[in-house]
Order: sequence, then structure tokens, then C-alpha cells
Amino acid sequence: MMRDNDLVLPLALTMGEPSGIGPEITLKAWIERGSRSLPPFFVVGDASLYRETALCLGIDVPVREIDVPKEAVTVFPDALPVLPSPILLAEKPVSGLLSAANAAAVLSSIDLACDFVLQDKAAGIVTNPIHKRALYEAGLTMPGHTEYLAECSGGATPVMMLSCPGLRVVPVTVHLSLRAAVAALSVQKIVGQGVILARSLARDFGIARPRIAVAALNPHAGEEGHLGREEIEIIAPAIKAMQAQAPNAEIRGPAPADTLFHAAARKHYDAVLCMYHDQALIPLKTIDFEHGVNTTLGLPIVRTSPDHGTALDIAGSGRAHPGSLIEAIRMADGIARCRAAAT
Repeated sequence: MMRDNDLVLPLALTMGEPSGIGPEITLKAWIERGSRSLPPFFVVGDASLYRETALCLGIDVPVREIDVPKEAVTVFPDALPVLPSPILLAEKPVSGLLSAANAAAVLSSIDLACDFVLQDKAAGIVTNPIHKRALYEAGLTMPGHTEYLAECSGGATPVMMLSCPGLRVVPVTVHLSLRAAVAALSVQKIVGQGVILARSLARDFGIARPRIAVAALNPHAGEEGHLGREEIEIIAPAIKAMQAQAPNAEIRGPAPADTLFHAAARKHYDAVLCMYHDQALIPLKTIDFEHGVNTTLGLPIVRTSPDHGTALDIAGSGRAHPGSLIEAIRMADGIARCRAAAT
């Protein structure tokens, strides 16, 4: 993307879990740079990982180390640019087998990529999947990737948005059991997520008057309290508060979730605010499993990620599909351009 001084800023990709499919899909995304019109990007990590992955999979991708992010722009057409992080891999990764010894290198990649964006040396960060267990064993205290990036970028409140062509969803509660998710719902929590969503749709996606549908929790939106009172006591008051705090958005609901996601319904909103994880993720992954993108709203930096995990079961097999990473790269580029245009 362009800055005022006409300098092209590349995107920074993190290494992710080196024993997962991250290295493979990164190489495959670079191969499709021309056919998919991808913006310049570079990887923060260990160049040997990509050279060895390309060799093992028989993928013809030249890998070139760079010293500073701006070099990626000239290197990118001919080779995958890799900028070494301060902490390199302690052990040679084995596909499908986690090693806590490499956790420091994984976190170092995230830290440096985040710093580049904060320093205006990269347009945004695209994170390859990490495996939390390996990082927890190495001492990570944050709940996950998103919380770690929020802390690294100044402690902002992060909101997880999942998207695919034709659908954007935000779950108010995320990785909780269904019982715990219902107990965690509150007017304040819904309003906080919804207002950030409304503002992000305007700032990051250029939607002047965002249309947000708010999903009900209970079947038939609670049938006026006969099937649950959460719509009356929590969701409806939250919608009223959101309308007051985000007057430039059209916020409607609570709407029965079973009629929100068919093709005709999706034409009438720009995003859905859902009450729990599966209410958001089931329709998204049913519509387009291979091209989902995880975008973190509310951060001062641009951050996207593929909507899948490390896929240790197929790592090293050559069967990993790069579609989600490619869409994450395209999404990060689009958001960065919107933010630059707004300023």
C-alpha cells in the first residue's frame, strides 16, 4: 500500500507454529502472488525453515533474507523475503510434532512484526496459526494470539471478526462452553463489541453507514419471553444503547438466528453480531470453509489471520490449502488502504 511519501509498505507475516502448515501455505501464497494480485509481503522468522520446507515439498520458491522491511518490495517479485527475528529456531522443526523449545522464536516473530507496524515500517500484520499448548508450556500467560497482540500494541480492547465473501460475523462470547457463554452475556459486553464493530466497519471497510444485525440467543428470539428472557432483559437494551453510541450505524434486532444467514437475508446487513461462538462460526464455515479470515478489530494495528489452526495432522504432506491465508493477506491490504485513505 502507499503512504504520503509514495513509499510502498509491505505486509509482515509471522512464522506461526513451525511444525504446522504455516510454512507450506506461506510458500504457496507467494507462488500465487501474481494470479491473486497479492501485495508485497515478507515473513518474520527463520529463512532455513522456508528453504527446507520448499525442498521437502518439491516447491520451487526461492527464499531471500532481507535486513529491513522496505527491501521486501523489490525482493518480493522474484523471491520470498524473510527477515530474521532476533530469536531463531532452537530445534529443527519436525512436521506434526510440537516443540516447546521453539516457542521463543514463535513469540519473537510476533513481537517484531507488531513492532514494524507500530513503527510504520509495515502496513499490517498477518499471523500464521500458532499452537497454544506449545506456547503455554514455554510460559505464555495470555489466553491466546489476539490477547497477546492487544497487549503488544498498547492494551486495546480486541474484537474478533470472522469473514468470508458475503458474510461478516462477530461473536460476543468466544471460547466458552455454551452454559458459560449464556452466563457471560451482559448489556455492557454486547454494547462494547457492537460499538467497536460499527466503528471498524466505517474505518476499516469504508462503509459510511454500517448495517448491523444482532442475533437473538433463544429460538424465535425468545417468543416474547416464553422461550427465554435474554432478548428482553439483555439484548434489546444493548441494541438501544448501541444505537445511541453509534448513531451513524443501522443496528437492528434481536433477530432469530435461524433466519439470519440465508442468501436473501445476507443482502440486508454488513455484519452480524452473534451471541456465542458456534452461532457465528457454523454459518460462516458452511458458506465458505476454505477462505475464512479472522480479523482483529479495535487495535491500532491492522491484524488478520487465516481462519484455521496449525493442522498438525497434515503438516508436511503438501495438502495444505493456502486460500484462507491468501484472503487474510488481501483483507489486511484492504484495511490498511482504507485507514490510509481516511487519514
